[in-house]
Amino acid sequence: MITLDTALTLIREQIKPVGPETVALESARGRRLASALYARRTQPPFDASAMDGYAIRSADMTGEIVSLALSGESAAGHASAQQVGPGEAFRISTGAPMPDGADQVVIQENCTRKNGRIETSEPARPGANIRKAGIDFSNGDLLLQQGHRLTATAISLAASAGLAEVVASRKPRIGLLSTGDELVEIGADTGPDQIINSLAPGLGAQLQEWGGEPQFLGIARDDPADVRRKLSASDGLDLLITIGGASVGDHDHLRSVFAEMGGQLVFEKIAIKPGKPTWFGKLKNTYVLGLPGNPVSAMVMAQLCLKPAMDKLLGIEAPALFLNAPLGVDLPANGARENMIRARSDRQSGFIAPLSNQDSSALSALAASNALIRRPANAGPALAGEIVDYLPLDHE
Repeated sequence: MITLDTALTLIREQIKPVGPETVALESARGRRLASALYARRTQPPFDASAMDGYAIRSADMTGEIVSLALSGESAAGHASAQQVGPGEAFRISTGAPMPDGADQVVIQENCTRKNGRIETSEPARPGANIRKAGIDFSNGDLLLQQGHRLTATAISLAASAGLAEVVASRKPRIGLLSTGDELVEIGADTGPDQIINSLAPGLGAQLQEWGGEPQFLGIARDDPADVRRKLSASDGLDLLITIGGASVGDHDHLRSVFAEMGGQLVFEKIAIKPGKPTWFGKLKNTYVLGLPGNPVSAMVMAQLCLKPAMDKLLGIEAPALFLNAPLGVDLPANGARENMIRARSDRQSGFIAPLSNQDSSALSALAASNALIRRPANAGPALAGEIVDYLPLDHE
């Protein structure tokens, strides 16, 4: 067995990023930029009014009541070709270009308009209520780094920067292969000795959230020929996720068939709890990550190993996985394997505490947690208040 840190290093060393593709902005939500995004225009492209009011010359303002001739207008999308002269004011709307000669905007609430003139007692404040050209960004500015996830705000930023399309990482094609005669698909009747294949749809949803394109390869039955057929269907995928079937039982054929088909094993176990049977290798040109069959073990190892694998496929540099927080309760000494403890992190108090149910099949406990406390192998008892590492979970 190897440590989790070693396993993550091996996964990231082996996996190569998928190629880029050009994507229209309207189809880019959730995609990752394959290259940095630069502005193709300046925003705003001109000095603009930030308020509805009147464009004036600050030199005319005294702080006492002054009367100005209303001699023009600048509207959004319709700039005035005239110049504001001494003793003059132009009506101006929010977003409209500032007319030449004006260097201040007086908001309409601070003016009285009558008989083609306005009166105001505003002091001289050059630049007041004006958005200078380029206050948001200028042509050529770096706006978003490579790997940035294109949210609604990021897409709007790209559009305002003059882009109709972006270069994004191609969505990795990820196969999901469940194994075992005990499984039935959602909606099918379960026999007395069967359970529902709950992990495939859960992992598929997680892969979509992380930027992948899941492809469900069904359930490989406990038969070498069926396992071989299902593994063959993964050819051409960027990554194959297998669920279960990697134990040493008489009915677990996944790893032996993988080897017979020329699969290359990178590692076969991780010294971690839950998730020890997690393995990683390559079959032809497809990377294979084997997750345990226990639901919690599989979902925990997806957070720990599948997410970094997805990041590497998308060309994202590995972020720091773990944060730290003080314990809310005492913890006993840990055993010989690193332990990931389902927990709740209290955002108000800042403390973190384990849940009572730590069984590796209890999905309800995992759904109730928002963090995993990381306990090193052979760690001694930890007292309340002691700082521990934890992985925040993104399912809340």
